[in-house]
Amino acid sequence: MKILEVLQTESMLPMNRIQDIQDVVIVDDAIYDISKVIKKHSPFIESNTNGIALSELNRDFIPVFAKDNESTISHTEFVEVVYSALQMVFPRERLSNVECRVSHKVCGRIPSAVGKPANQLEEWEKTQYYERFAFAIEIKSITDTISGNELSLSIVGVRSYNHTNLYGRKGFEMFKLAIGFCNKVCTNMCINSKDGLLSEILLMDIKDLQMKAISLFQDYNANKHLSMMKQLPQMSITESQFATLLGRTRLYQYLPKQEQKQLPLLSFGDSHLNSIARDYYNDKRFCKSEDGYLNLWNLHNLFTNANKNSSVKLIII
Repeated sequence: MKILEVLQTESMLPMNRIQDIQDVVIVDDAIYDISKVIKKHSPFIESNTNGIALSELNRDFIPVFAKDNESTISHTEFVEVVYSALQMVFPRERLSNVECRVSHKVCGRIPSAVGKPANQLEEWEKTQYYERFAFAIEIKSITDTISGNELSLSIVGVRSYNHTNLYGRKGFEMFKLAIGFCNKVCTNMCINSKDGLLSEILLMDIKDLQMKAISLFQDYNANKHLSMMKQLPQMSITESQFATLLGRTRLYQYLPKQEQKQLPLLSFGDSHLNSIARDYYNDKRFCKSEDGYLNLWNLHNLFTNANKNSSVKLIII
């Protein structure tokens, strides 16, 4: 593989670069120095999840395919492969430590502990793994500002074993990967769904995963994405137009199937739309102006904020 063909050049990303960065990882020949987790507030992936360090995940059992006992791609392998792909595509940038979150813990025990009451189990007699896993990596040296909100280029990955048939023979495994800008004011993730998101990566081994990650990062045009977002604060809608938009989104789920297919997918439910309506008046960061106008940058963040605060179901499940 010709590494030079996938490298981002300085001219492709002429954005703000921070020279002195704290809490970053410098990795030379290996990527195992990323096992520390940054304890920061990132509600866009919290929900019912718990923070965990990669070093802890390394001690967990790895699920296998029941029919042939072939192992799955572990959560730590997922992170390590994506991290190495980032280093190839962004060789001049400094990457943050990895923030990992997990949920749906699957517990077990070693054979010698069969029949032993759960409250009497020793730690070495317990086994576990997490069905659902998400991580975020921030490229702190690539930043910009829109409407007073600081943005930093970030990568998020999601993996859930319930999307893989573990009861058969080794087959395709599903991953989700995205690259976009995290709004540090509210930790909303701004993603270009056309070039910055792979919502269903089906693959057999980590080599395929690495190539998919490299392709996603290389095809993503950060400058174009920023340029599009910078136009949003320049356009506004009235309160009447906002009410019409919200009303039409409520009609979406009741449209005939043929009409739905002609429109972009809308996964928001009533709880999301109620949150958007409430924040239109009450959110101090993105609410309407005094004259009733709402610029499209604030509208975008009202939608992403509603998704973030309601759940991570649109991302993980």
